[in-house]
Amino acid sequence: MDAIQTNDTDAIIEADRNNVWHHLTQHKPYETVDPRVMVEGKGMRVWDARGKEFLDAVSGGVWTVNVGYGRERIADAVRDQLVKLNYFAGSAGSIPSSIFSQMLLDKMPGLDRVYFANSGSEANEKVFKIVRQIAQKKYNGKKYKILYRDRDYHGTTIATLSAGGQDERSAHYGPFVDGFVRIPHCLEYRNQFESAENYGAQVVAATEEIILREGPETIGAMCLEPITAGGGVITPPEGYWEGMSALCRKYDILMHIDEVVCGVGRTGKWFGYQHYDIQPDFVTMAKGVASGYAAISCMVTTNAVFDMFKSDASDPLNYFRDISTFGGCTSGPVAAIENMKIIEEEGLIENCIEMGDYCMSRLEELKEKHDVIGDVRGKGLFLGAELVKNRETREPMPEGEVAKVTAHCMANGVIIGMTNRSVPGFNNTLCLSPALICTKQDIDDIITAIDNALTAVFG
Repeated sequence: MDAIQTNDTDAIIEADRNNVWHHLTQHKPYETVDPRVMVEGKGMRVWDARGKEFLDAVSGGVWTVNVGYGRERIADAVRDQLVKLNYFAGSAGSIPSSIFSQMLLDKMPGLDRVYFANSGSEANEKVFKIVRQIAQKKYNGKKYKILYRDRDYHGTTIATLSAGGQDERSAHYGPFVDGFVRIPHCLEYRNQFESAENYGAQVVAATEEIILREGPETIGAMCLEPITAGGGVITPPEGYWEGMSALCRKYDILMHIDEVVCGVGRTGKWFGYQHYDIQPDFVTMAKGVASGYAAISCMVTTNAVFDMFKSDASDPLNYFRDISTFGGCTSGPVAAIENMKIIEEEGLIENCIEMGDYCMSRLEELKEKHDVIGDVRGKGLFLGAELVKNRETREPMPEGEVAKVTAHCMANGVIIGMTNRSVPGFNNTLCLSPALICTKQDIDDIITAIDNALTAVFG
């Protein structure tokens, strides 16, 4: 076909309908309904190919565009870098990767080394491979198992799905990789014990039982999100992180914190784990690292881990024999440098705290008004509202009914998220993650849209 003109809206939409396989999307409706094509973004707002304007309350749909759309200084920095040097394999360094690694580590006391890759899934796989290689080097292959938490999510590859606590995301994709062991979730609202008293301690105790059942000598790492994202926006209960950290120390288990969603300011600190008194051995990150202006992910670890891979230079297998092709792109770290500077210069972490508190207070107001809201939770500008059919029984609202709320908001120009294809029977949490630049007016507009949608759907 002839080249499509960018102002030929119908042709653009038809090309999308006929050629593009969208993520997380059932395409049958596109036989009769146009797929949505986004064409422009500025600040907190995006426009589609038909010219409709939306207030984006989920930062690009998946918690990514932390500093908002249309940042010319990031685009200019990327353009200039691409002309100078666009790429060289990560077996060599670059100026942007050198500068950004130092900037990043300055925000992460106790961590020493940065490995660059191009997606959160890939960054997490790097940790899994390192843990397995350490098991071979140090424990005769025995300490290879990795603990992961129910409701957590760590990526789309077969290995990361093996470590995924969201059964609808992994359905149909097995058999999975051996050696990944599930531990209990920490959502107090969905208490899985006889009572919720001392809930955090109970979850820790249940986790220790699993460690003892599997054998501590077989467990190499524990992989956890600081705040569970797609599994329901779950903030950990009191005593949870202290207890999990103590288990890792007690049983010589490396702690891996997956900050792909929470990292780089989303929760009101540079990283979600920094709200808690823990010192991880690995931290992975992706989405907000460059706010979606370039593809980049990072696996960050300690010199204690790193030094194990250079202990015997005469051994041809005694280093991390891994590569990420696009971890060598210079666009990622140069965008991340400007992204971090913007967050600092504009006080966006402070704004995240202030606007997050304000948004939580507005969600609490909605909860008072609408009985279908059973629980609100979150930290910073990473918030959720769980919808229920009955507050007393906490019966979850069916996913289809929750989807009507998000659809109503979308039809009225506000994009909010919801848990979907996640936990069977519990895809019932509305998700908010507006950019860190958001204002009180933005929050009010988002809350008004949700209020109207809840009234329209449930009365």
